[in-house]
Amino acid sequence: MTTKTISAFLGLAALAMAAATPARAQFSDNYNFLKAVKDKDGQKVTDLIQKPGSTVINSRDVTSGENALHIVVARRDATWLAFLLAKGANPNLTDNDGNTPLMDAVQGRFEEGVRTLLANRAQVDKVNDSGETPLIRAVQLRDVGLVRLLVAQGANPDKRDTIAGMSAKDYAKRDNRTPGLAEALDAAKAGAKPTGPVQGPVF
Repeated sequence: MTTKTISAFLGLAALAMAAATPARAQFSDNYNFLKAVKDKDGQKVTDLIQKPGSTVINSRDVTSGENALHIVVARRDATWLAFLLAKGANPNLTDNDGNTPLMDAVQGRFEEGVRTLLANRAQVDKVNDSGETPLIRAVQLRDVGLVRLLVAQGANPDKRDTIAGMSAKDYAKRDNRTPGLAEALDAAKAGAKPTGPVQGPVF
């Protein structure tokens, strides 16, 4: 190997290392951000969000695909949910199963979280990998209150899933144990989106 070849090789190696450093730094920031959210470390979260050029607000867990909104919805934390949304967190990103934070909020019967997400541009009919909508899930849970809320926000009761080819209306008609479920789908009218001040935790 000539001196010129060695010099060229070392130059390429140096460029590769330089290119990898920002990628490693970004990965590290993403990990630290999600960990700080899990630990409720508000100062750390704020510092990472405010770094120049930072995109950590929408970081996804490398294993589950969950983002910060999924994490705070799972612990039914309305304060952190409002804070992250106010900082620009995207409410429509999905985990590895295609579930949005709204779907998780419905699954957990976290009504305050559902209202907050809908007030911050969550897509009411975004489906998961099974083609289920949040409304279909609410019907399956027999939660009449959430059904009324979702339909009032424009959820489509006729949208069908891809597993059984059934809609929220179909599931409701098949359910004979929950008074008012089918009626909630028929009676709910489109209304104004929930409003109110967006507040976050004080650090």
